[in-house]
Amino acid sequence: MRGKAALLGIALMVICAAVIGSATAQLPQESKDKLIHVSGTGKVTTTPDQAVVVFAVETENADVKTAQQQNAERMDAVVNALKRAGIPEKDIRTAGYNIIPVTETDSRGLTTSKVKYYRVVNSLEVTINDVKRAGEIVDLAVANGANKVNRFSFTLSDAKQQQFRSQALTAAVAQARSDADAVVAAIGKTIVDVKEVNVGGSYVPMVYDSRYDMVMEKAAGSAVPTPLEVGEIDVTATVSISYIIS
Repeated sequence: MRGKAALLGIALMVICAAVIGSATAQLPQESKDKLIHVSGTGKVTTTPDQAVVVFAVETENADVKTAQQQNAERMDAVVNALKRAGIPEKDIRTAGYNIIPVTETDSRGLTTSKVKYYRVVNSLEVTINDVKRAGEIVDLAVANGANKVNRFSFTLSDAKQQQFRSQALTAAVAQARSDADAVVAAIGKTIVDVKEVNVGGSYVPMVYDSRYDMVMEKAAGSAVPTPLEVGEIDVTATVSISYIIS
């Protein structure tokens, strides 16, 4: 019995050793590659091909239904004028609609619960794919009932963003490789391969025109078209690259 127990113990030890050895063999080995990590930023300067403007129609009346009706009529005139001017329906969308009760103040200047009148604000976002017509479209909207410009900006269409993002990424990779080459040469090494590449986001700014008051004044009281200068815009992209060196 003692002999059998000893043999059984030896067998169990052998099995445990085999299992441990198998588990150890499956552990991933750490990479022995020598690496250099660099990042690069690429920039492409171009001209915006799209304008985005948010118009608003504001009406005020002591009767909320009257304020709503007046607002609806004026906004309907604006939308119809834009469509007649060739702006596609898909490029015209409601950006917001608010009914704001404006209350009275007492002799001490404190707000009371009594409603003085109602202000109705209907905002409309319009995308203009011919930037040369931006001033014309602003004038047209104002002439047909819009009395506020909440936002105006020049930017790039989706197709142009992708086109220039690709160019910016190419420039970013070139900068990263140039930096890596300089460092590796300085330490007497050589780049032999690429270990890893991470692509960062791109940035396409929107160029804002803050001359809203001037725009409204000129559009409403002058026959001269509203001047809106397109200017230039920068598209940037970043990459991070790990190179294997020897």
